[in-house]
Amino acid sequence: MNKVVSKNNGEHYMWGANCDGWHLLKTEDLSIIQEVVPPGQFEVKHYHQKAKQFFFVLSGIATIDVNESRFEINKQEGIYIEAEIPHQLFNNGTENLEFLVISSPKSHGDRIEI
Repeated sequence: MNKVVSKNNGEHYMWGANCDGWHLLKTEDLSIIQEVVPPGQFEVKHYHQKAKQFFFVLSGIATIDVNESRFEINKQEGIYIEAEIPHQLFNNGTENLEFLVISSPKSHGDRIEI
């Protein structure tokens, strides 16, 4: 069924310390999530057994450690991460970090914390 989706009507969840996520698309083959990470917050270092992911920054600056390399991803930039590659996202900035994470197949239930 087709419908217009946004943070206003997407399934909301919270993670970490005060981080928000909204499922914009949630199927077995594809997941699109919009997330907001406040300044100073981060996710746990992990990898996905099957899911490949693309992170695309909407506002703020993301710092992402990928397989022992550090990347700074600015607004309107993204980074692709293959399955089984350790990664960790940080908001080291002074404003909220807002981004899309697109996963194929879905990443929920596929995460291994390091």
